[in-house]
Amino acid sequence: MKYRMTFLAGAAVGYVFGTRAGRERYEQLKRVSKKLSENPRVQEAAGTLRNQAGELAVTAKGKAGEMAGAAKVKAGEVAEKLPHRSHDDGTPVAASSVSGDGSPR
Repeated sequence: MKYRMTFLAGAAVGYVFGTRAGRERYEQLKRVSKKLSENPRVQEAAGTLRNQAGELAVTAKGKAGEMAGAAKVKAGEVAEKLPHRSHDDGTPVAASSVSGDGSPR
């Protein structure tokens, strides 16, 4: 249903912008689209979709937080396995400046 409505809306917009039928046809399409958008069933469907989108956004936000936390833990585990090196002044050596065998590049 969602894809069908999106397709129909896109087709209508494309027709309006691509038509050579003139102003009269444009006004007719405008009246029909306004009438359709004011239809109670369409309003109800739009409200349902808005609610579902909100719920999905909350779910996605929660999943993203979980995944970020897991990635942080995994990065910490990997960092613990790396050799700990530091410069003469005590600052850590960046991982990109250490070759695969642990020696500075």
